[in-house]
Amino acid sequence: MGSGRDLDGAVAVVTGGAAGIGRAIALNFAADGADVVVADLDEAGSRETAAMITAAGFRARAALLDVTDDASVAQFHQDVIAAEGRCDVLVNNAGWGEVGPFLGSARPLWDRIVAVNLMGLIAVTHAFLADMVQRTSGRIVNVSSDAGRVGSSGETVLSGAKGGVVAFTKSLARETARYGVCVNCVCPGPTDTAAFAVIPEHLKAALIRSIPLKRIAKPDEIAHAVSFFASQRSSYVTGQVLSVSGGLTMTD
Repeated sequence: MGSGRDLDGAVAVVTGGAAGIGRAIALNFAADGADVVVADLDEAGSRETAAMITAAGFRARAALLDVTDDASVAQFHQDVIAAEGRCDVLVNNAGWGEVGPFLGSARPLWDRIVAVNLMGLIAVTHAFLADMVQRTSGRIVNVSSDAGRVGSSGETVLSGAKGGVVAFTKSLARETARYGVCVNCVCPGPTDTAAFAVIPEHLKAALIRSIPLKRIAKPDEIAHAVSFFASQRSSYVTGQVLSVSGGLTMTD
């Protein structure tokens, strides 16, 4: 990574980059000088994000990725290395959930939530990590959720999966520090995305009242935290978890 803009010359991979927080991360990375690979199961959304970046005069390309499919992950990794030569920054942002009482849920839903939010993240990390270790350089930023730190009613299995992301981040950071690979985690609180938009208005209002800053986050505000962990500004930071929640969750 060169001087000047924070990510000049870096190759950054962003999963779940088709919309929302992932799109904001990709746009911020591009503005900071990175060449961005925007990956998502929503290929049309990935292409739209990449087009927004190239229209602004920066470099990006879109890719199809199903984080729950090992063959898709392997092919994606192969394509990135063939086209870009390396991955300097990996952001595991892909996620999915469904709100409802735990007792009303069943294994197919549990399996899907864990597959996308935890096992998919692990698989993508495993695919790219060996290259980073070999080069003794790299940044991995996992996007979890404050649900994984303090729990969330109606998202019990998702909270478990996101909590797994936090623990995975800390353990991997211990393993990879000797190789110069830093691994950190960002935990968004309520954020203005499509997922938040479907929540009933009275529940939105109650949630906003409980946030000390009295508003939900903008995707860009989550992206700024990710950019910090991706850059040399955090060169002495690894294994850390940062909540970006307007003060809703104040944890040790």
